[in-house]
Formats: sequence, C-alpha cells, structure tokens
Amino acid sequence: MDDAPMLRTPAGKFDTTARHVLQAMAEHADAKGKNCHPSVTRVQYRTGFDRRTVQRAQRRLEDAKLIVRDGTVQDRIKYRLSMNLLRDASDWEALEREEAGSREAAMERKRRSRARHVTHSNDVTVTDANDVTEPDVTHSKSGRHALEMRDVTHFKAGRHAPSAAVTTNEPPEEPPATHMAGASSSTRGPQGLAPNAPIDAAGFVVTDSMRRWALGVYPGLDIEHSTDQFIDHYRSIGVQRHSWPAAWQKWIREDAKRASQRQQRAGGNVFHLPNGQALTGTDATVAGWAALARPPHSEDSV
Repeated sequence: MDDAPMLRTPAGKFDTTARHVLQAMAEHADAKGKNCHPSVTRVQYRTGFDRRTVQRAQRRLEDAKLIVRDGTVQDRIKYRLSMNLLRDASDWEALEREEAGSREAAMERKRRSRARHVTHSNDVTVTDANDVTEPDVTHSKSGRHALEMRDVTHFKAGRHAPSAAVTTNEPPEEPPATHMAGASSSTRGPQGLAPNAPIDAAGFVVTDSMRRWALGVYPGLDIEHSTDQFIDHYRSIGVQRHSWPAAWQKWIREDAKRASQRQQRAGGNVFHLPNGQALTGTDATVAGWAALARPPHSEDSV
C-alpha cells in the first residue's frame, strides 16, 4: 500500500475514498495481486461506504489502471492489481515540506508570544512638554502651586524648549522603610525613565526576609552592590524571568561563590614568618620549600 499510486481529486487533494477501497480489495488478492473478487457488499462492510460510493471508487481505480478486470467468479467481477505501478516520490517530499512548515510556524508563534512581553525602544511614544495640559494649575505669580520651568536645548533642532513643569511645593518623598528598600524597590527604569525592561515592569523589590536570608547565609557579601549588579544586568539584556526573587537568590549565591574564589586566589600563596611578617608570591613559595626542608622544631629563621 505504500508503493501503490495515490489518486487525487479534481481539486488536487488525496482521494482517500478510492485509497480505502483499494486497500480492502488488496486484502482479497493473492501475493501477485491476482484473483481479487470481493463482492461490493464485502467492500461496503469493510470500508463503511455505501454501495454507490464503492462502485464509483472502483471506476476511478479502473480509469487509473490500478485495478484491471480479469474475468468473473460466481457472477462477481475478478480484478488484477497493477503491482508494477509505483507511487511518485514527490508525495513523500510534499509531506516532509508540510511538516517542516508546520514546525516553523509553531516556532514563529512562540517567538511572537515572547516578543509581546518586551517593549522595544522604537515603540515608545515621546510627548512634547508643550502638548501636555496640566489641569488645576495656578500661575506662579499667584504664589500658590507654583511650577518650576527649566530651559533645555532640544537634541535635534538646537532650539530651546521648556521641559515638563515640576511642582516646587511638592512634599518630599518618604525615605525607604528598610536599608535595602531603596536599592531596588522602584519600578522605574534607570535615570528615572518609564519602565523599559521586564524587571522594572514586574516591580521587583528586595524584601526584608530576602535581605535577612542573604545576610545570614553570606554575611561578608555586599548585598547592595550585588543587587545593583543584578538589576543592571537584567535591564541590559531585557529578558523575563518566571520568578524574580528566585533569580535574585541564585544571583546572590553565584556572586558569593565568585567572591570566595577571588579571596582564595588572592590569599592562597602566603607564608607567615615567625616574626609575624607575611610573604607572598615567589617569596612565599621559596619560604615554604625551606620550611619543609628544615627538621621539625628547628628554630632557624628564614
């Protein structure tokens, strides 16, 4: 059945009905494709098609020379299958191309789904300060709700344009509640810009429990510096993480490991003399060899 040609409908699709009828008939033929004479009722029973559908399919198979009449048996037509006809190899190649196209389409849908979570810089809308209308603003001459205007130079035009108004009597912001809260509690991007990375959009913040864990497990690590490096790294690459606290915890572990390795490299080749002097580098290596060569309890100095 893999070698037999596949008929096609006038629309160019596979003729699966004729294929099913051919398979049912082939099961009643001998090894050479001869002596095939199942009744139409038998083919109906095997395929589930109605009588007229089976007869039309047999006519299409005859027209394509896939089955040839070869006499009669008990008032039934006897057929011979054309075993010499082979299927075009392009059918298999077309299926492979279709499968490859389906995989590529699935990958493209996945890429688009990921891209929806990232806002590109080209998609950011810049609004000129002159186009911003501030409701309920009292003129500065009245002495109430005065707005400070800064004169700035436009980047491209070289002309002076007033920046966005800033309320001068706005109360100061409350200080961070904890020592680490100010390091990463803001959901705004670097330099006060709007959120421009997934870590900013997620509002990542180091909680007190996270800080206690880090200080308890790695007391010698500069947690503030490591957190700043963590935030800058994920702002620069602009990727999303399923759990930002878990990603931060992994970063702290790796940062502590790197710090330990640096400390070992820096202090691994040190030899302390009896007088308290510490030798490093080649001097420490030579002193170590000399100490190994001296007998135990020797009081000779190096």
